[in-house]
Amino acid sequence: MQTQTKNKPNNMLLFFVAAALFNVAANFAHPVTPTFIQEYQLDSYMFGVALAVMQCSYFLMSPFWGKLNNYIDSRKSMLICALGYSVGQALFGMARSNGMLIFARVFAGAFTGGAFTSFLTYIVNTSSDMERGRNLTIFATIQAVGSAFGYFIGGFLGEVSLNVTFIAQSACLAIAGVAFFFICKSDRPENAGPIVPSRLAREANPFAAFVACRHFMTLLFAVLFCVTCLHNLGYTAFEQCFNYYIKDSLGLTSRYNGLIKGVIGLVALAANSTICMWMIKKTNVRRSTIVVMGALLFSCTGVVFADSVGPFMTISVVFYAFNAIAIPLLQDLVAKRAAKTNDSNLVMGFFNSTRSLGGIVGSLCAGFLYTAGPKIPFMFASAAFVLATLCAVLYAKAKNDPFAE
Repeated sequence: MQTQTKNKPNNMLLFFVAAALFNVAANFAHPVTPTFIQEYQLDSYMFGVALAVMQCSYFLMSPFWGKLNNYIDSRKSMLICALGYSVGQALFGMARSNGMLIFARVFAGAFTGGAFTSFLTYIVNTSSDMERGRNLTIFATIQAVGSAFGYFIGGFLGEVSLNVTFIAQSACLAIAGVAFFFICKSDRPENAGPIVPSRLAREANPFAAFVACRHFMTLLFAVLFCVTCLHNLGYTAFEQCFNYYIKDSLGLTSRYNGLIKGVIGLVALAANSTICMWMIKKTNVRRSTIVVMGALLFSCTGVVFADSVGPFMTISVVFYAFNAIAIPLLQDLVAKRAAKTNDSNLVMGFFNSTRSLGGIVGSLCAGFLYTAGPKIPFMFASAAFVLATLCAVLYAKAKNDPFAE
């Protein structure tokens, strides 16, 4: 897609710095959420429901933001979405009932979907063919490592005060949004016309936005999106159960949650900067994706049978390391196909939506299945990775694909 990119140099390094701040801050609240739910006597299943409704909002709004990026700069949508997310987290911190918590999560999710859709759109639009895979891998690494260190910082902030955690999170998200606006260059499409309110109102219909996928959807795209959906379904079920399990079943405080995720962040950084880069540059990414999905399956299954803290934590670290590798591999596969279409913004928005769809199901199932047994959500995640691996095999074995490596 033709974009206007001459107004300032493409300083991708500063973009990545701002993205790191955003991703770190976005995870401050996660390690304190179990404590938050217990301290304010909310229902225990809310740890899954809260994220599920946020992911639902994320899922519905991502295609809209992808469409909107056809008319405005990604930097403008990043500013709007970061500020909206900041307000949403402030509302989360003030929630004292199930209903208020759900409202705050829905509000935040609407803007989170726009932020991550805009991040990927900006990278795709402003990177050359040679740089695109590398930049997407760097961004995925920032997501994985930023998430881990966000947990680390949030865990310690939670030991000080729950309010301090949410205040710091809201402030950092707002700062990141302003930074995106001033750092990033324009990637507004050259053929973009003015926004017509009536037309935008029609395009704001999330279901109409999903119908727009007919312009690029193929059978292989559908199989690939099944992989991304199932991967995030399994990961989210694992992640949400992990956070609540170590608080509820193992009795560990938010500080330990943060420390654990800090270690995971270092492992993810090492894995992405070595194994993942090697896979993208030197291997067939389709086949490598099968290996990584299989590794996630086996490590997730191992957690089910780990009865003591040591083995449970060790296998979990292995799981998170392979998940850090999986994200850039999937992004690379989707971006390669998106770059060959005239609807890259819609493709990347739909990619985020399929991941959100997996997150919705994963979160809900983790919350409700946990009430039946603390290990059942891990079993559910394992089943999701079985299906993700099978879909990855189907995608890798596709015949007569013009985008095959």
